Amino acid sequence: MPLPCIEIETAPHPQSSVIVLHGLGADGNDFVPICEELNLGSWGSVRFIFPNAPERSVTINGGYRMRAWYDILEPGLVRQEDEAGLRASQQLIARLIARECERGVPAARIVLMGFSQGCAMALMTGLRYPERLGALVGLSGYLPLAACTAAERSAANADLPIFLAHGRQDPVVQIARALACRDELQRLGYAPAWHEYGMQHAVCPEEIVDLNRWLLATLDAPGTQLD
Repeated sequence: MPLPCIEIETAPHPQSSVIVLHGLGADGNDFVPICEELNLGSWGSVRFIFPNAPERSVTINGGYRMRAWYDILEPGLVRQEDEAGLRASQQLIARLIARECERGVPAARIVLMGFSQGCAMALMTGLRYPERLGALVGLSGYLPLAACTAAERSAANADLPIFLAHGRQDPVVQIARALACRDELQRLGYAPAWHEYGMQHAVCPEEIVDLNRWLLATLDAPGTQLD
């Protein structure tokens, strides 16, 4: 089944798309106000897409059903991962990207962005996507199934621009996990732009300013971006 989405277009006939993946227990509405603070006017018309994750039981929350891209089986997020859930959501998100291409937005003009669980899914899906994307944005998250990334990543996205941001006081996804993600991406040959802030598991105004600046520097206006 396709994912239900909120869509906002800044003008008719979008030439670029930004797909934003929310965190555990939230929904597509969560990042609408934050994306409204982005000024991507030089890109022309932009379509922002905010999908809702499927509802599922989450083990660490006593089996309570909520929107989640995958199950969290234990604290720490490392020793035991919900591989089946991760891969199922990867396919759902890949379909969203493919749908944007079908609607006339080139894959190279699509940004995949996520927060927390959404960050994990953005990194997992984007690095494996078979067509070159525009950029990846990972906020307050980590790289899931890290041991599989080298074997499964797409050659088309070997030089994909990546923005990573994290809070130094994050109690949910500790910054050590995010730094390990950054280091693994560097080991694999990527050059993630790393930003850290004096915040917890959240998004801060300085982060949005940095992200806006990075997006504009990374993707030029449609028709002028570098190959």
